[in-house]
Amino acid sequence: MAAVRNPAGLPAGTRSLAVDLADAEALARAYSGAEGVFVHLPMGGDPAVSAAQAAAIVSAVDTARPARVVISTSGAIVDEPGSPLQAPSTAPIQQLIQGVTATGVSTAVVAPRLYLENLLLPVVAEPARSEGVLRYPLPAEYPVSWSSHLDVADAVVELLTDHRGVEGIVAIGHSPGLTGTDLAAGFAQHLATDVRYEAISPDAFGELITPLFGAAAQPVVDLYRALNGADRNVVAEDRSAQTLLGLAPRSVADWLAVVDA
Repeated sequence: MAAVRNPAGLPAGTRSLAVDLADAEALARAYSGAEGVFVHLPMGGDPAVSAAQAAAIVSAVDTARPARVVISTSGAIVDEPGSPLQAPSTAPIQQLIQGVTATGVSTAVVAPRLYLENLLLPVVAEPARSEGVLRYPLPAEYPVSWSSHLDVADAVVELLTDHRGVEGIVAIGHSPGLTGTDLAAGFAQHLATDVRYEAISPDAFGELITPLFGAAAQPVVDLYRALNGADRNVVAEDRSAQTLLGLAPRSVADWLAVVDA
């Protein structure tokens, strides 16, 4: 069942109920008796709103006591303490994870890094097709634990239905990480043509995406500036979905075939 602000926008036949993510009482009613609850905290926007939503979710979980909660970090890094990329303990996503875990309800956290779907942006995918150049704001040999939304969904389903009781962080993404060169090779395989990778600066990427994102482009630029300050963005093997759940992420070529890109 989908808990959304406006069910009218869902496909016909979808089981749903209207709920405000900052309304703890409404969430508790929705969570009551549930065998599993999946939580995706919206990213971006007003941090105060996200913090209020996180607090409401924690309160609702504590009240309703569902059998299982699975939280998605949506790419925020919560599994690399000591890294400058780690979300601070005061961040809403960290408060959500800490608060739900403290209720004692069985909790797992799916923690992807970068989404392959980022590569479907017209300013990224179209030049790969038309020019044979995949441009992205990371160095060519910078390893990343890329994953798709499909890989995250597979892990969430497994965690909500599996009875092995895996709890805590489940890191999603390729391990070892994929480089830009690897991404270009996946595109080349799918498109059956030569594709090379070209690293661009975060600022240059910002110029490309601003017509699409507007003011929301700046946080993306800031993210890639931070990523460029590190030498990798990869998950720990011992907490990976490969190790904990036996689930490997799709290859770039396989993912492109599935999404028909």
